[in-house]
Amino acid sequence: MKIFLTILFTFFLNTLLFAQSTINGTVQLNDGTPAVAVNVYLEGTTIGATTNASGFYEIKNIEAGDYTLKIAGIIIKPVSKKISVEANKTQTLDFIVEESSDNLNEVSVRASSVESKSNVSTSLRLQTEIEKLPQNIQLIQKEDLNNQIVLSMSDGLLRNVSGTMRLEHWGDAYARVNMRGSRASAFFNGVNITSSWGPLTEDMSYVERVEFVKGPAGFMMSSGEPSGIYNIVTKKPTGEDFNGSVRFTTGSYDLYRAEADIDTKITDKLSARLNVMGQNKNSFRDYEYNDRYIVAPSLRYDFDSKTKLTAEYIYQKAKMSNIGAAYIFSTEGYATYPAETTLGDPGLEPSLVDDRTFNVNFQHEFRKDWKVTAQTTYVNSYQVGQSMWAGAVQEDLIQRNVSLFESSNIMKFAQVYVNGKVMTGSVSHKLIGALDVGTKEYMADWNQSHLLETGENYFSMTADNYQAPTNGYPDFDLSRPLEIRSSPYGRINLRYSGIYIQDELGFLDDKIRLTLATRFTDISQSAYGGAERKASKWTPRIGLSGSVDEHTSIYTLYDQSFVPQAGILRNGEDIKPITGNNLEIGVKRDWFDKKWTTTLSVYQILKKNELISDPNNAPTEQYSIVKGESEAKGVEFDLRGEIVKGLNLTLNYAFTENKITESNIESLVEGDLVPGYAKHTANTWIAYKHQTGFLKGAGISLGATVLADRTTWGWASVPNQKSLGDYTKVDAGVSWGNEKLQVTLNIYNLLDEYLYSGAPYGAFYYYQAEAPRNWRLALAYKF
Repeated sequence: MKIFLTILFTFFLNTLLFAQSTINGTVQLNDGTPAVAVNVYLEGTTIGATTNASGFYEIKNIEAGDYTLKIAGIIIKPVSKKISVEANKTQTLDFIVEESSDNLNEVSVRASSVESKSNVSTSLRLQTEIEKLPQNIQLIQKEDLNNQIVLSMSDGLLRNVSGTMRLEHWGDAYARVNMRGSRASAFFNGVNITSSWGPLTEDMSYVERVEFVKGPAGFMMSSGEPSGIYNIVTKKPTGEDFNGSVRFTTGSYDLYRAEADIDTKITDKLSARLNVMGQNKNSFRDYEYNDRYIVAPSLRYDFDSKTKLTAEYIYQKAKMSNIGAAYIFSTEGYATYPAETTLGDPGLEPSLVDDRTFNVNFQHEFRKDWKVTAQTTYVNSYQVGQSMWAGAVQEDLIQRNVSLFESSNIMKFAQVYVNGKVMTGSVSHKLIGALDVGTKEYMADWNQSHLLETGENYFSMTADNYQAPTNGYPDFDLSRPLEIRSSPYGRINLRYSGIYIQDELGFLDDKIRLTLATRFTDISQSAYGGAERKASKWTPRIGLSGSVDEHTSIYTLYDQSFVPQAGILRNGEDIKPITGNNLEIGVKRDWFDKKWTTTLSVYQILKKNELISDPNNAPTEQYSIVKGESEAKGVEFDLRGEIVKGLNLTLNYAFTENKITESNIESLVEGDLVPGYAKHTANTWIAYKHQTGFLKGAGISLGATVLADRTTWGWASVPNQKSLGDYTKVDAGVSWGNEKLQVTLNIYNLLDEYLYSGAPYGAFYYYQAEAPRNWRLALAYKF
């Protein structure tokens, strides 16, 4: 960390001392009238300005160098001019442009590019720039994912956001993301698709960006965890002429992956996009694999400039090795066997997943500054396979127990919301009114199991040769329908409806912003054979944000959460939803015309009624208990952007603490740590790309992740529990690229550390190792 801070200080010093220049001038039409609301920007950068009512523009904080200045607008023909910018100088460039009515494409592309850096997606409903929102929100762009060769949600993406981590690995079946002391809800285009075992790990081939919203964030879309959400924003048609890209990735452990993204305009009103991906991927552990195929077509129809309809379909087919076979069990603690040790077997049936998602979004601007959006989403995910756990552990001998894991997860959602802006005197209002409903039906058969070893012939953890199961392979009964085999203890059903209203009041020309909102949520659910339970609640939200200057804002936020949860209590009592209060304050700042941004936030979250697994459960029992009340609090810092030309930095740090404040359980006392987080998390990714000369386009990168004071999945009060130990991972890469071609080679776990995650389980420990030093090579071409 000392090295990181030294590097960061050097970047700050260089930036402050770096000479900056300015370009200004006017843009006029042929008849001499000002060209109003015209974009003037430097091509290939995020630096630009918009002309005012006099046609005047001014672009500040430009580094010395050669650029192409572009001028584009709805009513004019585009203009380009090559310019040279000298250090610490001001240039005045005036332009006379011609009127045009066919320049909509270039303007929309430019606006989209700027919006993507400073605004959340429309699926989050918010109309305010991120810098002015009273909440910590971080955006991970597609460019970041490509540079780091991130293939899925469980594949290193979390390094880009402070305080986020994976609590358990779960193979690549689904990514359970934790932040601020508990699980973050998984959203898809603004819809909460979180389930007990899902969703299927999101593949990045169909993802445009990932939005992390810290703190209670289901306040609008649907109920969500008070820790926050991550929202997957999918690729959709842009309405541009034919363009696209292909990408091939190979790497360690027989990784072969091909992707294609084709975006085109079919007619003036109809556009389409198609994303396809195929992957074969093995592992550093024998008998472990993850093959996956995706087809994701989408269509957009523009009825006119104010109305559009977008439909998208994502089909995913996965073939994975036995879920759970990567876990290792030991009576001695963690990392007791070589990292490549496996309990897998080539004769076990694979886990097969068919996942279908269909989404339709309709948007209509019915008057200036007023828009209605309606969206419906259908998810159908079916899985059949097997999972493995330890039946018994005796020193270096393991009895492997394989269970059937067949499940069906069907979710249906509908949302309607209205965004609008009005003025009352000198006070502006950004209004949201929304209605959303949804159902989630999960059923699973995990009641059938089979011991691979019986008697004294257990599986040896130290044997050098393959060991066939002494009791043969399972032959599970799938003859009866899943609906019958899952009833009643393998079912979770949820229905909810909610309404939401919000008014963001702007004072003093929007320098001070007050958010007042409330949501009413009504929930009905049943789980694991329990009776149907109903609950409802009004939850308020109050936020205050103020602009200190044009680059800096401070904010504070208070809101409440109301989250349904599934479980069954040993005493048969009702399961209540999680409720909680959240308080947050923070400071946001953009530096040098938004080249890079920083966010610092401090928060406190109180949670009540949360369920945990009953510590007294027998191996086949799934009872829960209500732990009482807990408090999560912490500090988070994020820095992201271009520090100097060609040098990009992602740097973040989080301090997290989660403790019991009230307990309903004798074994838990006030002050005990809640499991499932790291007290200190720090990440960095530094990437430099040479800008001129023979080495133009060549780049290097270096990244690191540190997790310190990790708590396990199990409770800290378990007697004599061994610590997980700290986690340090270093990655590096080299690259070369131009406007069309990009080649990237990354090395992961450069120091070849033994990395793992796990927890105590009764008389033994379980853990899963991550890959030793490995590499990936990606070749991408744009057309």
